[in-house]
Amino acid sequence: MPGLDRALVENILQRIGLPATPSVDLTGLGQIYTAWCNHVPFDNCRKLIACRSGAPGPLPGDDPRDFFETWLQHGVGATCWAIHGAWCELLSAVGFRAHRAVGTMMVAPDLPPNHGSVIVEIDGDRYLVDASIMFVEPLPIKPGQDASIDHPAWGVQGHWLGDKYAVRWRGLHAPEPFDCRIDEWPVDVKRYAVQHEATRTWSPFNFQLNFNLVRDGGRIGVGMGEGVRIEADGTVTRTPLTDRLAYLIDVLGVSEEFARQIPEDIPTPPPPGSRTAARSPGMH
Repeated sequence: MPGLDRALVENILQRIGLPATPSVDLTGLGQIYTAWCNHVPFDNCRKLIACRSGAPGPLPGDDPRDFFETWLQHGVGATCWAIHGAWCELLSAVGFRAHRAVGTMMVAPDLPPNHGSVIVEIDGDRYLVDASIMFVEPLPIKPGQDASIDHPAWGVQGHWLGDKYAVRWRGLHAPEPFDCRIDEWPVDVKRYAVQHEATRTWSPFNFQLNFNLVRDGGRIGVGMGEGVRIEADGTVTRTPLTDRLAYLIDVLGVSEEFARQIPEDIPTPPPPGSRTAARSPGMH
């Protein structure tokens, strides 16, 4: 896969509020990660359109250039495989040793790998900079050591589960924290494409709108049919989306052209092969 060209990189940096290319050190990594979290949403807008339409071809966003051009024009991001592929390519383009990683959101027992992330190496040290969880500051991964980012809206705790590093975090619409375990890295572009394609038939992001973005010292987004805001002090406000189109355009910054294409939510069915699915009429 060819890298991002310089003109596109400069456009991206300008849009996320960086007047110059960041230094290739921990300070620069912190600057670009913070800027990313404040400007590039984790969302499933494009995936909802693709899955509901049954459009052939790769799921949207697998090509980093396609991801960035769509984000620049319409203000939408992607889910974990596409967003981390693009994020990794941007970090590499400005000089960082960035690697795609595969992990598992441990929302249920015995799940296979289901999450993409990015790890950056600087002077022999490793840092997790996840574009889905969005904890704003690089999280150090040091053997045998825990780490944390303390913030009421996006704080996380890094800890070891045996020989695997994990991040305990709270989803925008999940009241209880859970772990995201980093299983392997580095992995290549092809692995990400395969993992992404495996979500086409079922994923929690195939049926209902999800959106997550850092803003004004807190977090804002959509989940479970509600607009959600977590203030800088950790206060959570949930509002029914009585006018979803206006919320997408006026609050979240999605272009009207694109917002009008996003299909309405439908109930999320049980995962294929689960005991719940086996008991559900019509779920085969």
